[in-house]
Parts: sequence; C-alpha cells; structure tokens
Amino acid sequence: MFENALDELLTLRDLLRFTVSRYTEAGVFFGHGTDNAWDEAAYLLLHSLHLPLDRLEPFLDGRLTRDERAAALRVIERRISERLPVAYLTNQAWLAGYRFYVDPRVIVPRSFIAELLQEQLAPWIEAPEQVSTLLDLCTGSGCLAVIAAHAFPEASVDAVDISPDALAVARRNVADYELGERIRLVESDLFAGVRSRRYDLIVSNPPYVKAESMASLPAEYRCEPELALASGEDGLELTRAILAAARTQLRPGGLLVVEIGHNRDELEAAFPDTPFTWLDTSAGDQYVFLLQRDELP
Repeated sequence: MFENALDELLTLRDLLRFTVSRYTEAGVFFGHGTDNAWDEAAYLLLHSLHLPLDRLEPFLDGRLTRDERAAALRVIERRISERLPVAYLTNQAWLAGYRFYVDPRVIVPRSFIAELLQEQLAPWIEAPEQVSTLLDLCTGSGCLAVIAAHAFPEASVDAVDISPDALAVARRNVADYELGERIRLVESDLFAGVRSRRYDLIVSNPPYVKAESMASLPAEYRCEPELALASGEDGLELTRAILAAARTQLRPGGLLVVEIGHNRDELEAAFPDTPFTWLDTSAGDQYVFLLQRDELP
C-alpha cells in the first residue's frame, strides 16, 4: 500500500488522508503530545516537509515532489511499524511552549508541573525572587529545569537524574537555552549526589507507573526507558523515597512539588497523616501534590 501511495498520492491533503486511514487501520496509540490521528498526522507531515507547524491550510493542495512524498511516507511507515512516539521521529517535543530535543534515551516530556512553574506556583510563592535555589529531581530531558530557570530567574538550579544517557540529552537542552551557568546537571540516585545542598523549592516528576500498568502499556510507551516509568508494585516506590528524605534537603519554608500520575488514592492511604495539598492543573487536581517542609512525614 505504501508503494502505491508513492505514485498515487500527489498533495499534502492526499497524504494527510492516507496517514489518518493507516493510523486508524493499524490502531496506533496517541498520548505523546496529541490525542487523535488527525492532529498527529498533520504535525508529523508538516515537520517532515519542513513547513510551518502552525500553517496547514495554505499547503493542503500543494503538489509534492516524488522525493518529498517518499520522505514523508518513510516517516509515517516507521511510526506505524515501529510504534515510535512522534517525538522520537522528529527529535523534538513541546512543553509549556518550550521546544526540547528528545530521543529514546528519555521519556517524552509531558509533566503538569510545567504549567505550575509558568505560574510561578502562585500563591504558594509570592514572588519569583524568593526562590534562589531549586532542585529538579529525576530531570530526564531537563525540561522542567529549563522551564523553572525561566520562571525563577534569580535561582540556581540543580537537575538530577540517575541515568547518564538522560543527562546527555538534558545537557543538550540546557545548552540550547544557554542556561549552562545556571543549571547544574548531577548524576545521582535521588538526593545522594546533593546531600550538602539545601533548596527553596524541589520539583519532581519521578517514575510512577505501577507494575500491573507497566505490563499493559501500549507499544508507544514501551519505547520509552523503563527506568523513567516503573516505580515498584504500587507506583510509589520513588515517591516514598522522596518523601523520606526531602525534609533535610529543604530550607525552612521550602516547598516540595511532586507529580504522581493516577496514584492519589494509594498515596493518601499510605500517608494518612500527611496534609497533601493537591494543585489544580489543566487535567484536574489529582496529579500533583505540594508539601511545605514542616508538613513532610
């Protein structure tokens, strides 16, 4: 079918229709930046053809060269046959309006903490200059560290990850935003490499997928590093470790902000005496909690 498409499809509109049909036929899974076949197909084709990502309509009926059609079809075929997230095919992902380089060494950025950072965690932080030291724990691609550095321009930022591969990707993103003097990348198992440091704010989007869910993840998610997803039987292994050690890493009055996926009920059952504050995000108030230093267990 792809061989026939090379000769029979002539315009971007033709390719877009073909891609949506093949996505639907193959049952590909969406969840890395888009949630439907049309949006993803439009993005991937515009990127492959080096066209503006926000200008589809003017180009829909433009005829493509044979080489352009071949290049676009190769990418679409890989998306379907290998089940690769689009971000790995384009080597870019967008979060809170920031573009990041990504590849299979890191998960695709998608943290709700990004939007909270853009709001500078108001009203919990009254002014951005209150934050002079900040830790992004489990930084992965470095996306939250970069966004945090922009949100709190007076802060020095430590970005920690256990994976040297992930830190290599983070280093590229830090360099792209010219933040090398403000963001320090640290290879560390959680707090082990920053024991002597104290922070006004710690943010973390740690692994939080439970074992049962790991076993049933769509193929697209299994392309991501398991180290960045899996967190024990109930998904709280890393969160428990963070809660156990965060108090000593925070300055008086400091804040801890952690994303935990769909594990709110399990977390509250495991820590019934801890007064979690659940922060409002675009997806609701069950994914990210905040604790002040004195509230930590």
